[in-house]
Amino acid sequence: MMSGKRDYYEILSVPRDASKAQIKKAYRKLALKHHPDRNKSPKAEERFKEISEAYAVLSDDEKRKQYDMFGHEGISSRYSWDDIFRGADFDSVFRDIGFGGFGSIFDMFFGGRMRRRGGPKRGVDLRYDIEISLEEAALGISKDVRMPGYQACAVCKGSGIKPGATSNACPKCRGTGQSRITKSFGAMHFTEVRPCKECRGEGINIKNLCKKCGGTGAVERFRKLRLKIPPGIDEGFSLRLEGEGKPGARGGPRGDLYVVVHVKPHRVFKRRGSNILCEAHINFPQAALGSEIYVPTLDGKAKLKIPAGTQTDTLFRLRNKGVPQLRGWGKGDQIVRVIVQTPTKLTRHQKKLLKDLAQEIGDEVTF
Repeated sequence: MMSGKRDYYEILSVPRDASKAQIKKAYRKLALKHHPDRNKSPKAEERFKEISEAYAVLSDDEKRKQYDMFGHEGISSRYSWDDIFRGADFDSVFRDIGFGGFGSIFDMFFGGRMRRRGGPKRGVDLRYDIEISLEEAALGISKDVRMPGYQACAVCKGSGIKPGATSNACPKCRGTGQSRITKSFGAMHFTEVRPCKECRGEGINIKNLCKKCGGTGAVERFRKLRLKIPPGIDEGFSLRLEGEGKPGARGGPRGDLYVVVHVKPHRVFKRRGSNILCEAHINFPQAALGSEIYVPTLDGKAKLKIPAGTQTDTLFRLRNKGVPQLRGWGKGDQIVRVIVQTPTKLTRHQKKLLKDLAQEIGDEVTF
């Protein structure tokens, strides 16, 4: 993209809510003024490139939406140089103008003075799914993981070009990826642009591609990475490892790696947000008379006081025994659901004691 990061709307002198027709009209007016075929000023070419880039973005609904949301970073992070201009309607702007039509723009941006289609391209992003325990998710962990991935090709050093080759540009289209047929009608010139048949629009010399990697500049290899999983991460969260994706084609930068976390079910605990749920079983005397029991937590055991007369399904809260807040301070709580167990096998003596108790409290029991 252009070195000067001026606002596209400012470049074309149109409001941010301008219609496509307004944008096209503004570009046409400025293009007539600054096209190098008409304007011989040393600055005309750079000015023409600037307004053409602005038009290419603002005349495309998707690119304009991306620009309105994220500015220049939203364009440069998503589109390569040639992608910005691909699909832009220049022909209808210049169809009835007496200089070289789209062909002049084509030469200016892709004919050798700017980056070619066969130049470096950013590598694609990769995804890796990892399964961890609830304790690891709650407490955080650093672990070495061996995963399938890519590394730069050792033969071509990531360039995608076989050793000894001097150029990777398609000899037919000279790296533009395009072929042009220009027709003249008096003072008017109309240029039809087609994908190059020799390289199928890629702009690269297929004969010079590295045989080891097929021209991609990368080969598949298992690799070891150290993952740092933060405390409090939950099911489905992803970690972005910048620059750990697939190497870019023809020496381009790597993409990113997204590690998607899955948390294994736990035999004791259930997670609800930052809280942890579990059950604790007590017997009838403990429930009736009160007691102190130990319950498991994510980092050991904790003492829980059971008051006299506790009923089954009573909930108790252990403060700060839950999961750390992933994007905040503190921890959640552990909720303990108490279940009073009824004995199923009683001796004769135990049955007599219970019967005496029932009579003592006034309950009628039939054995």
